[in-house]
Amino acid sequence: MTSGHQVFSWLWFLFSPKGRISSFDYWFIYFMPLIALCIVFISVYIHIGTYIPGILKDLFLGIFALGTLIPSILIHVKRWHDRDKSGWWTLIIFVPIIGAFWVFIECSFLSGTAGPNRFGPSRFPEEQNINEVFE
Repeated sequence: MTSGHQVFSWLWFLFSPKGRISSFDYWFIYFMPLIALCIVFISVYIHIGTYIPGILKDLFLGIFALGTLIPSILIHVKRWHDRDKSGWWTLIIFVPIIGAFWVFIECSFLSGTAGPNRFGPSRFPEEQNINEVFE
């Protein structure tokens, strides 16, 4: 921690359940790149499907799914923390139809707790001197 906010780290962002991420981080550092990655993956998956047997193509799909599953869970845990809720709320995704809708609305559009909460300080304090930002 420096100047009251958390320094960004890809290892922390993708592989740690601790801390909080804002809805901005969720959208622009996780969600939009994930959508782009999925589009690229689907294009490659369809293209290689004509050259690679089914079992290898399915293995490729499985590796991609597992490679994105753990970071996705941990990012959602941090987003729930920003909302001052337990990371266990991530499991609501398993409730058919309503669960996925709930996670999408709560994690994507609702703002986090202003200031510190039981999961730590906000990554971006509300009141910050502009000179502090550029030091």
